[in-house]
Amino acid sequence: MTGSDPAAPVIDTSVPHPARRYDYWLGGKDNFAADRESADAIEAKFPGMRAGIRANRAVLRRMTEFLAGEAGVRQFLDIGTGLPTADNTHEVAQRSAPAARVLYVDNDPLVMSHARALLAGSPEGATDYIEADLRDPESILDAARDRQALDFTRPVALMLIAVLHFLRPGRGQAHSVVRTLVDALPSGSYLAATHFTVDFMPAEEKARYQHLLDAGISDIWPRDRAAFAALFDGLELVDPGIELISRWRPGPQPDSTDPSRISIWGAVARKP
Repeated sequence: MTGSDPAAPVIDTSVPHPARRYDYWLGGKDNFAADRESADAIEAKFPGMRAGIRANRAVLRRMTEFLAGEAGVRQFLDIGTGLPTADNTHEVAQRSAPAARVLYVDNDPLVMSHARALLAGSPEGATDYIEADLRDPESILDAARDRQALDFTRPVALMLIAVLHFLRPGRGQAHSVVRTLVDALPSGSYLAATHFTVDFMPAEEKARYQHLLDAGISDIWPRDRAAFAALFDGLELVDPGIELISRWRPGPQPDSTDPSRISIWGAVARKP
């Protein structure tokens, strides 16, 4: 039988995608030449990128452990999922709470095809996936309600891990997106977020990174601490508050990497 499958996802391999670039930095194989070229160009100018990406993956695990364990959350809305790798949100959550429900959201068809094949949850819990874009939060909420993947009368952990920095600053878009999503969640829900920053970089490195943005080489838009903190307006920050991700509830062997090599803010906050 010949011909293409009309239901097959349309994947443009000529354009770099954040999820596939992230996969490349983590040492994965689900990426294309355009993704690798984009990643290498960024890392050539900012050699700490790979260390920051790995630290971000580690803090995702620690935040999820806190939410499923100490905070007792049993539902997770993970937007900007990325390609499956070790310690995905549902794996970490369901180790602490086997009945935890996780809804993944991404806008890359390749991510969704891999997720459906590889991200199997525990028998007691539930794991589901929708293809949608963070820039349209209402569509995410509508799809989540239509699928009945989450119970919006009970607390939900909204996971925005290394995704908000793809929304360009200065237009209020990130703040609006976060407000729309958080407003849809009941009291007792949480927001967990990480975000790239240049706050820890020396002046010459800040200028170098700005050149990447101006040249269109990078689509990762930094925010300073104040702008990141504003995304948590009206929420109750969990200790230690807004912190460099390697310092957010570190394990017994804290990451001693130079903060300028990580350059990612992180925080978790509760909706009162």
